[in-house]
This record gives sequence, structure tokens and C-alpha cells, in this order.
Amino acid sequence: MTTNDNIAPISSAGELLAHAYQMELDAQERYDFLADQMETHNNTGLARLFRELSRIEGLHANDIAEQMKGMDIPEIRPVDFKFPGEESPEALDMGDMHYLMTPRQALQLALRAEQNAFAFFNHILKVTTDEEVKGFAAEFAEEEEEHVELVLRELSKYPESEERQREDLDPPVSPE
Repeated sequence: MTTNDNIAPISSAGELLAHAYQMELDAQERYDFLADQMETHNNTGLARLFRELSRIEGLHANDIAEQMKGMDIPEIRPVDFKFPGEESPEALDMGDMHYLMTPRQALQLALRAEQNAFAFFNHILKVTTDEEVKGFAAEFAEEEEEHVELVLRELSKYPESEERQREDLDPPVSPE
């Protein structure tokens, strides 16, 4: 899980909404990608779950866009987002995705992303003194906590003891 201790404070509700909106868009895109991966490897059950998570993230993005109407929303360049890492906390790590992923591994990626999003909003909730920012941060943290619980329920269907490492039948070959 990423640490939020060194991120610059969010100074307004508009700035928080801009961050939350970007996080939802990033999560939606990555869940779609993961669903595509699961479909490619005939894991239709997990593909459906990731499509549903993508749909939920899209709904959250739409809700945030509605909340942003009439507000002073700063335009934030990608490098200027106050995320604890290089990408939004809720974005699944593309470096950890691979075509041999097991369902458990895919769900662990989703869990980490949802936990990071929860931690991000929870951190803002704890450090801000702005009541409007606090209200939005609490709302977003609660939504992310629900996502964590959803992924944990799904993860419990794939115990570690049943996890099998897949063999790469066509491994990459280094040119020499």
C-alpha cells in the first residue's frame, strides 16, 4: 500500500473533486483492461466482476462530475496531482498485470488499488481542516471501503491453497 504521509495537502473541495474524478477515470480504465485480460483467458466470472467494478467507477466519476458543476475546479496537469505515487492511488499497477495472472492475483491487484484509494481519502479526512473537504473525503472514503469489502468477498472465493502457478508455454526469448 502506498503511503500518504508526504503528499501536499488538498486545499479546496474543488481540488479534491478534481483528484477524485481522475482517480475514478483511472480505475475505470484499468478495470476494463483487467476484464479484457480475464476474457482473453476465458475467465468469464472475473471478467464480469471487473466489468462491474469498471461500471461502478464510471458511475462514481459521473456523480463527481455532477458535484463539480458550478464549483471552482482547478485544471490540474497530470504531473501536478497530489497523489502519493506517480499514478492515482486507485489505478491498478500495470507492471503487475500479466497474461498468466490467476484470479487470486488479479483480485489482489484490485484489493491493493481499492485500499490505496481508501487510505488516500482517509488521510485527507484526517489532515484537512476545511469542513467541505472533510465532508467529501468522508464520502469518498466510505465508497472505497465498500469496494475493499466487495473485493475481499470475491477474494475469499479463491483460497491460496488452491492457487496454481500457470506455466508459460511460450516464454519470451531474449535476442542475442
